[in-house]
Amino acid sequence: MKALLAGASACALTFGLAAPALGQESDDPATDADGIGMIIVTAQKRSENVQDVPIAITAIGSQFLESRGIDSIDDLGTIAPNVKFERAPASKTISQIAIRGSVTINPAITWEPAVGLYLDGVYIAKAQGSIFDIADLERVEILRGPQGTLYGRNALAGAVNLVTKKPSGEAGGMAELTYGSFDEVRLRGVVDLPQMGAFSAKVSGQYRTRDGLIALNAPDGRGRNRTDSIESGSFMVQLRAEIADNITADYTYDYSKSNQTPPFSQLLAVNRNGDPRDIFDPASPSYPFAGAFFPLDRVADPDRITTASIDAPVYERSRSYGHALTLTVGLGDAELKSITAYRDLAWADGLDLDGSPFPVAFTQRISDYHAFSQELQLTGTAFEDSLAYVLGAFYFDEQAETVNPQTYFGGGVDLDSNYGSNTKAWAIYAQLDYDLTERLKLTLGGRYTRETKDISRFFRVNFDPANGITSPLVVANLPYGAIPDAKFSDFSPAVTLSYAASDTINLYARFAQGFKSGGFNGESNVFAAPTADCPSGALELCQPYLPEQVDSYEIGVKSRFLDDRLIVNVAAFRNESKDIQLSVFTATTGAASIIQNAAAARIQGLEIETVLRPVDSLTINASLALLDPEYKRFIDGGIDVSNNRAFPHAPKTTASIGADWRVAAGDWGKFNIYADLNYSSEYFTFPYALTAPTASDQVAGTSQSQGRTIVNLRATLAEFAVGGMETEISVFVRNLTKEDAPSNFIDFGPGFGGILLGYFPDPRTFGVTAGVRF
Repeated sequence: MKALLAGASACALTFGLAAPALGQESDDPATDADGIGMIIVTAQKRSENVQDVPIAITAIGSQFLESRGIDSIDDLGTIAPNVKFERAPASKTISQIAIRGSVTINPAITWEPAVGLYLDGVYIAKAQGSIFDIADLERVEILRGPQGTLYGRNALAGAVNLVTKKPSGEAGGMAELTYGSFDEVRLRGVVDLPQMGAFSAKVSGQYRTRDGLIALNAPDGRGRNRTDSIESGSFMVQLRAEIADNITADYTYDYSKSNQTPPFSQLLAVNRNGDPRDIFDPASPSYPFAGAFFPLDRVADPDRITTASIDAPVYERSRSYGHALTLTVGLGDAELKSITAYRDLAWADGLDLDGSPFPVAFTQRISDYHAFSQELQLTGTAFEDSLAYVLGAFYFDEQAETVNPQTYFGGGVDLDSNYGSNTKAWAIYAQLDYDLTERLKLTLGGRYTRETKDISRFFRVNFDPANGITSPLVVANLPYGAIPDAKFSDFSPAVTLSYAASDTINLYARFAQGFKSGGFNGESNVFAAPTADCPSGALELCQPYLPEQVDSYEIGVKSRFLDDRLIVNVAAFRNESKDIQLSVFTATTGAASIIQNAAAARIQGLEIETVLRPVDSLTINASLALLDPEYKRFIDGGIDVSNNRAFPHAPKTTASIGADWRVAAGDWGKFNIYADLNYSSEYFTFPYALTAPTASDQVAGTSQSQGRTIVNLRATLAEFAVGGMETEISVFVRNLTKEDAPSNFIDFGPGFGGILLGYFPDPRTFGVTAGVRF
């Protein structure tokens, strides 16, 4: 499945997505056959029933993922309350996850995400290349709210855990073929080998290809007639060694590669307000290119198009692999775990950032990244199980480099922009759960983190005659060490008080802190004459941006009724954020962003989740989330403009509802229908001004998404025998109602002619899947 890769307690818990709760039947004899079953999660670094964990968590089981044919985490949309998965603009392999109004917009490799991403306990640190294939997931855990104690840096908004199925030691497997609209073909397979002595092994993999969604009026620079295509593949090898009765070693190698074209950058508008600075109008005093004419207004279209003309050879390539070794040692009432991991990423894209047949803007990003991490965890119980503890230490070392050539106006402006960063971080943490009484539990946790970052920056203008540059001019050449290292430290505490009012009703109150790392803006194009305080002249690099911090308060209740046929969870939270890292996209000398710790905010919300099984053959799940963000301070040019700035990717309302209906079942098999609806209200995508003094200024409403309602349906005939193998056939439709409002944007602003690019959800598609298990 295509997945997004990269703790302590809370007040809401999603059961509707737990393994048996949606379209699944529990095989656990401890689960009431008439009730809604649960799955085991490891959100608190130990195995617990999802029903018993005092954390805001959505646990999505493998059968739910497979029953919906979900092959990408961003397909989950808003299925978890106040959680929104998006692809970054112009990318299929960069994630953009917002939880409770916190998000990182800029996907540059020197930026840190607001959500911690983990694969089998291994930290996936960057957004670039973080969407890739995993063929055999056991579950996905989505934790809402700061998870600083157990997950540390960059879990300010929450965390996403991807947990794969481990080798079972029994011979078996599956094979699956999907064919759908736009000649989509997906092959997926799993082979689980029988145990040989102390060793078990499993191999899984997936390959997917699809024609482009946009037909080209003429072949692009690589001879292709369509763009916005998919071609990706992955495999995973897992080995388990049961060294002794109390010692287990798990080794995993995962590899993923894609070579495709990015989502089409549709030109929605240009020079929207008759700006006299329009650089695309030869009559404008700002028009700098004699003899060239770029009539972008002739191709701009605010409505979704299916055919287009582009001039640049667009591409998106990603190759990632990882090694992970997990050693687990049982020590009586305790367990010691070591997780050692190495990850490597080679990622690149080339983008036509004007969506037209004119050579206005072509940029490339070629990134190289690798990281090493080591974590030790000691978990256990004491005092006759009245105390549960987690103790840990974490070390992380990463190196990241990006080469970013940019060409504008048919070569009229040509730039070389390169940047890199190295990070070293370590942390120690602890969490204690103590039973004050039989019903009252106190949880105390804390994590101390220290990290060091450096930066390199190279910026050269090869050609820019409008600014008098006709031969290469090196504006900045700052190797590692030219800028003093940035050093940060943080202590993130958490306190939770939980009370079991009855066997089926639990109450919670929680306080937690989280932080997102500070650092350097590697893309910075802000250079000036050297000064005593900034000898390099790189103003943004001489003053690293600060960590973003949040204080979170939550209260809530989770409850079960009607012999576990009904689950209702309600949580209310209030987050106080400070030093919010705001990325403002600029298009002056090249495409880049400026970063400011300009804002403080109050974000509060309400989350309601429910699962109902009125009869054994029908399960209904639903969630509703309300979000109310408000800036308390936003300093721009020395002025507080907090009443006139937008919150990005923070829809005020998100909701979902789904149904699993077992229509018929017998010795011949069973027939199921699955239906899901995901809704998001309108939301802004950049922290721009809500209103501006002149019509030509950049405003947030220009790049505001109108929200969306996505409906997916699937019908499955399963568990019938063909050739002695269990067989399954499904037909499906995605985006049934043809939702076609843009979900993301790039707004170049008046400094670059008012170019506005839009990125749309996939159109309505149909398909059929056939698979066997053996």
